[in-house]
Order: sequence, then structure tokens, then C-alpha cells
Amino acid sequence: MATPQNDILKHHLNNQSTEKPHVCDVCHKAFKQNFNLIRHLCIHTKEKPHVCEICNKAFSQKGDLNSHLRVHTKEKPHICEICNKAFSRRFVLKTHMLYHTNEKPHICEICNKAFSQKGNLNMHLRTHTKEKPHICEICHKAFSRRFVLKTHMLFHTSEKPHVCQICNKAFYQKDSLNAHLRIHSEEKTHVCELCNKAFLRSDALKKHVHIHTKEKPYICEICNKAFSLSGNLKRHLRIHTKEKPYVCEICNKAFSESGTLKEHLRIHTKEKPHVCNICKKSFSHSGALILHLRIHTKEKPHVCEICYKAFSQRGSLNSHLRMHTNEKPYVCEICNKAFCQKDTLNSHLRIHTKEKPHIC
Repeated sequence: MATPQNDILKHHLNNQSTEKPHVCDVCHKAFKQNFNLIRHLCIHTKEKPHVCEICNKAFSQKGDLNSHLRVHTKEKPHICEICNKAFSRRFVLKTHMLYHTNEKPHICEICNKAFSQKGNLNMHLRTHTKEKPHICEICHKAFSRRFVLKTHMLFHTSEKPHVCQICNKAFYQKDSLNAHLRIHSEEKTHVCELCNKAFLRSDALKKHVHIHTKEKPYICEICNKAFSLSGNLKRHLRIHTKEKPYVCEICNKAFSESGTLKEHLRIHTKEKPHVCNICKKSFSHSGALILHLRIHTKEKPHVCEICYKAFSQRGSLNSHLRMHTNEKPYVCEICNKAFCQKDTLNSHLRIHTKEKPHIC
């Protein structure tokens, strides 16, 4: 006669066994227990019998419904014993724990790079295999990551799901919304004790302090250039290695820095989250806003050491210096005439092309 104790023992023995007698007739995946096979079959049948009573979203498995309900209840029963941060799902807590232990058990067999999560390793492997399994059903463009496909789909639907709760401005990407929110957040609680400059984040203050101390402990072993921050040294090393690991999945352009890739993506999304507080003109990246603000402030921080003429942009100073050095790097390929500035070369080329772009 079957008893609860016998059922528990049978379940335990099944877990210890490597035998998988329950095989899916569709894809031939094997399972130790029959109920796991039944759950798996829902993937093929697309059956979703478990429906949320609040928002009517449907799920193939009851466990997924239970996890989803915590979106509505805000329940977070899984708590980190180290920092007390709470999570709605157990697997998210397990992933979080790896940050405390610094454990990276998933290693790439090709380049030995290590990852804390198996999913991140799988995505990394596609940089080697060039696999792009996620395909847009509208334009058939392929992507290596699902979230990039989701972002791409927004271009077709014109949907902007990330909305500022203060001014209702909407964005395609969460990063762009976060950058925009800094316009509203004027609170800068981290203040430099030397010059009273204030910052939104403590890490930004730490970086700033190195300007005063002039300390540059991070030295490039190739050219001996020194840096105040380890991150700046890492970025600098890519000049020597020519490494550009951050690739745009829309146009395949590669970049040496993740921040440059994020700013580049705004060319495709047309987002301009950085807004001038004075004239409300908007820009796709913060550097362009900083340069623009000098129009209002009349600030010209780049000074020529020869004649003391000041400029708002470093590039303008570099062009000006060629007047003193008589350097002419821009050469006409037709007549070999050389020029200090690229704009002057472009104007000269119209002599050969007979182009007249300025119409009365």
C-alpha cells in the first residue's frame, strides 16, 4: 500500500538517478519525472492554462503565475542574508549572492572569460560564434540578444515605454530615461571639500577629487602614460590593442567604450535626453550639451599658449595652433594643395567640382 513516506522516498530516488525515461515526442528532450514532461509539452502546444485574475496575463506553468502575482502584490519573500536586499524570485536572489561571493563559475572555453551567470556566458559565446538567433518578424534583421530585438521592435511600433513621471516625456530605452531624469533632480548631495563642486553620485565625487590631488597611480605598461582611475587605463589600453568589444547590433559599428555605444544608439532612436536648462535645446549625449552651454556662459577654457587666444572647444584650439606651426594636414587629392583646416579644404574642393551649394 502506497504511503506518503513511500511517495517521498520514490521522489528522492528519482532525483538521485541519472535515468530519464520520460521523452518528449516532439523534440526528444528527456526528463526524470512525468510531471516535468507534462509541463514541458506546454512549450509546444502554446497552452497557457494559468491566468492572472488581475491583468489576465496567461502562463504555461503555475509557478510562473505565482512569480508574476508578486508584480501586483509587491511581495519579495527571498531576502539576502548579507545586505537584506529582498527579491520576488529565488533564482534572482541566487544570482545576487554571486556579487557578494565574487564567484564566477561559468567560464568561456574559447577565451577563458568568467561569468557569474550561465545566461551571460551563453550571450558572450555569440561574440565568438557570430550567432544571431533573435530575428525581427517585420524586417528580418537578426540580433544576438533578445532584449536588443525588443528595443529594435520599438522602432517599428514607435512605442516609447519608458516615461518620465515628472514631465511625461517618453523614451525607447531606460538608459535615456535615466539620463533625462537628472534634468529634474537638482539635488547634488556629494560636495567636494576643496572646490565645493557638487555631484549626484559619490563615485563621481571620488573621480573628481583626483583633479586636485594630481595622483595618477594607474600606469600603462606599453607607453607609460599615467591615469587617476583604473577605468581610464582600461579604456586607454584599447588604443594599443585596437579592441572594440561594444558592437551596435543595428549597424554593426564597433566601439571601444560601452558609453560611446549607448550614445551612438541614439542616432538610431533619435532620442535627445540631455536638455539645455536655458534655451531647452536637446542633445543626444552629455558632451554636446556641455559644449553648447558655453554659448550661454561665454566660457572659453581652451587657451593658446602662444598668443593667449581662448576657445570654447579643444578642436577649435587644435585648428588654431596650426596657424602658428604652419602644419597643413588636409591635402587636396586633385592638386595636392594643403590646408590647416578641413573646412578650408572642403571649400577649396568646390573649385574642382564646380559645386555651388549657397543659392541666392
